[in-house]
Amino acid sequence: MMTRRHWVTAGLLAPAGLWLFFFLVLPFLAILVFSLGERAEAGGYQPALTLANYLNLPARAAAFWNTLILAPAGALACLVIAYPAAWFLALRVSEKRRLLLVSLIIVPFWTSMLVRTYAWMYLLGARGLPQLAEVIGIEGLRLINTPGAVLLGIVYGYLPLMIMPIYVSLEKLDRRLLEASADLGARPVSTFLTVTLPLSLPGVMTGLALVSILLLGEYLIPQMLGGGKVYFIGNALVDLFLQSRNWPFGSAIAVSLVVAVVIVLGLAMRIAWKVAGTRQMDLM
Repeated sequence: MMTRRHWVTAGLLAPAGLWLFFFLVLPFLAILVFSLGERAEAGGYQPALTLANYLNLPARAAAFWNTLILAPAGALACLVIAYPAAWFLALRVSEKRRLLLVSLIIVPFWTSMLVRTYAWMYLLGARGLPQLAEVIGIEGLRLINTPGAVLLGIVYGYLPLMIMPIYVSLEKLDRRLLEASADLGARPVSTFLTVTLPLSLPGVMTGLALVSILLLGEYLIPQMLGGGKVYFIGNALVDLFLQSRNWPFGSAIAVSLVVAVVIVLGLAMRIAWKVAGTRQMDLM
């Protein structure tokens, strides 16, 4: 029997649930139906029931490989840079300076990603760093339209999204645990591996999941810094839906990407939470 408390809970969850149903579940079901259809003669969707679009996925293997290599590489690069920055902000900076530094991390989000990417196009282009390199005797340096340029743009664009979840986890860390570890004779490295890192692992996984999911659908950075030579799945979807108008094949790619993301992130989160729980039990 539904109590008043249950009705209140259902009422509070109803708006978010309806939003997710109409703007997430229904569109995904529509894409799933499209993926089983055929391309009409004039482009678009023609009703059918076939798996030919899924069998044709290897035709876009380059986009899948670029995404599955550069997206995790970009997320890991962000993590390598973000963790020391978040650790310094949370554990080594006074509260007065902390607010200022956190604000400086967030400030780039006030500027459009398009503008910031254009700035990197200039810096990596022929009149930017390569021209400066020629002055010191390095000729023929090519930075733009390379995987390295795309990776650099990814790290620059998504680094704040990695720093903030880790910073929040470290800020909530009980300092007495660090003091107890030091009092018991543990070295700083041991304290970090057995106390700081396990307790901040939820923030690490949140940052990795957030950045990875966004990168898997990235379009702007590969398009501008990759110059069409470094092709992501997002670029392939734009091409299939807007240019070649092959909606069923594009839908099959989108469905495959969603399934892969759910499986990989589910396994990663399960492993991370299991490790975090084991480490916390050891601490107790």
